[in-house]
Amino acid sequence: MGGLERRLTLAAGALCLVGILLFVVLAALALVTFDQPGATSNVSFDAYIWRVTRFTLLQAVLSTGLSVLVAIPVARALARQARFPGRVWIVRLMALPLGLPALVAALGLIGIWGRQGILNNGLSFLGLEQPVSIYGLSGILLAHVFFNLPLAVRLMLTGLERIPGEYWLVGANLGMRSWSIFRFVEWPVIRGLLPGIASLIFMLCATSFTLILTLGGGPGASTIEVAIYQALRFDFDPPRAIALSLLQIAMTGLLLLALRWLAPPSVDGPTSGRHVRRFDGRRGLGRIGDFSIIGLAAVFTLLPLGSVVVSGLLADLSGLARDPLVQRGLVTSLVIAFCSSVLCVAGTAAMIRARQMALSPRRPGKAARGLAASVSASTSLVLLVPPVVLGSGWFLLLRPFGDVSRFAPLLVIVINVLMALPFVYRVLEPAMKTHWARTARLSASLGLGGWNRWRAIDWPGLRKPILMAMSFAAALSLGDLGAVALFGSQDMVTLPWLLYSRMGSYRSTDAAGLALFLGLVCLILTIFGTAAPSPERGNEDADGGR
Repeated sequence: MGGLERRLTLAAGALCLVGILLFVVLAALALVTFDQPGATSNVSFDAYIWRVTRFTLLQAVLSTGLSVLVAIPVARALARQARFPGRVWIVRLMALPLGLPALVAALGLIGIWGRQGILNNGLSFLGLEQPVSIYGLSGILLAHVFFNLPLAVRLMLTGLERIPGEYWLVGANLGMRSWSIFRFVEWPVIRGLLPGIASLIFMLCATSFTLILTLGGGPGASTIEVAIYQALRFDFDPPRAIALSLLQIAMTGLLLLALRWLAPPSVDGPTSGRHVRRFDGRRGLGRIGDFSIIGLAAVFTLLPLGSVVVSGLLADLSGLARDPLVQRGLVTSLVIAFCSSVLCVAGTAAMIRARQMALSPRRPGKAARGLAASVSASTSLVLLVPPVVLGSGWFLLLRPFGDVSRFAPLLVIVINVLMALPFVYRVLEPAMKTHWARTARLSASLGLGGWNRWRAIDWPGLRKPILMAMSFAAALSLGDLGAVALFGSQDMVTLPWLLYSRMGSYRSTDAAGLALFLGLVCLILTIFGTAAPSPERGNEDADGGR
């Protein structure tokens, strides 16, 4: 890479990093320095704060452990069974819960696991008196596993599919059994992915708000996020909210450091790029076990979604489709989702590339190491700052300039970009690292750089993870309610905001119909994100042509 191109790449990554830090820091400073007569400034932590801190840690650790432990056999089963009817739809299904608003998913879970849900009705039919309770810790764990299990499966499956084909050929020649293949081939890859996946899920659970508020069941099942919301919404005590946010950042930051210290260095094995063909899990109990695991995971994910579909079909869908307000909300949601996904993927790719380039010399300087460390930290820590804190800070900053609603679209887009950044980073970073390690010397020998390299080498090799990352970011933006709830108005209406408004006015039938619309849009985005032809299919076509 030429000197000019190298400097431009580093500058683009640094510019994105500075923009992220400025947006977060300015919002925090606005809250810290805000002064209003009558507002309290007591930021001492009483017994209630310590209680919610303990519960936050407990539910986040349990949710993370359950999600990761269950995801390992599901991802391994999908990787082993690479071809069966409906596999592509199951893989796409794993991304759908991410795009659903948390309130919609909670209602779907209540329809299955609630007091009047399918499960309890079945237990009552069998004569059992004690129903299954979805409220409290059990309901929170169930909801978090519903959201985070598909995410962990998708990220692990992506890593398992990048294992070179030579590994499976050697394993078959050596007669390795299932446990040996898992121990020596699959587990090193999963172990390298676990710290990033576990830290992401932990932060999602620690900063969960809507699910805790819906399924918590009272003060005994509240988290720091709920306490921050109460400090801003009811007490209007920004210093206390900031103190709680810093406590949350410190708590999860310690875990991130521990996970990074325990994480082994990831090693990408050399490969000739041959067709990946696995020889294990083809017959017998292994195949039956794999399909049983896949079926259970699919049923667990589909049942709440099916509850939302059934409720939505009972609504007046044609009337909702003709409603001008619904049409405007759909267009607004799609525009925000498109802008957020494009900006998030472009900015994340620029930072990843700058980080790789900064660490490419054998002995990178202090500035290069600082840039690389800052990129990694920003993609993890930005999720710890709740959207309600970011939105409130920028509301205070922009209030002297007049009506804040004028800036609402831009603020919502930027907040959605920041909230999707950890997901996109964990999808793109391993793929870009592997791609660069395998193509850097070839590109240098051919003298390819800039647009020519992107068109001939980078885009064909990175198309699938880029589209997957864009679908993740767009689905998260479509399902966002936190940022829109702060700035939503008659001039800016989105589908989640309409859904929330209809539920608040007890128009549950219309809310169910809007939830169905939103789920269908997210499903279309998921299909788009996984529609890129896989390397295996490309190699098959090439082999057939020969």
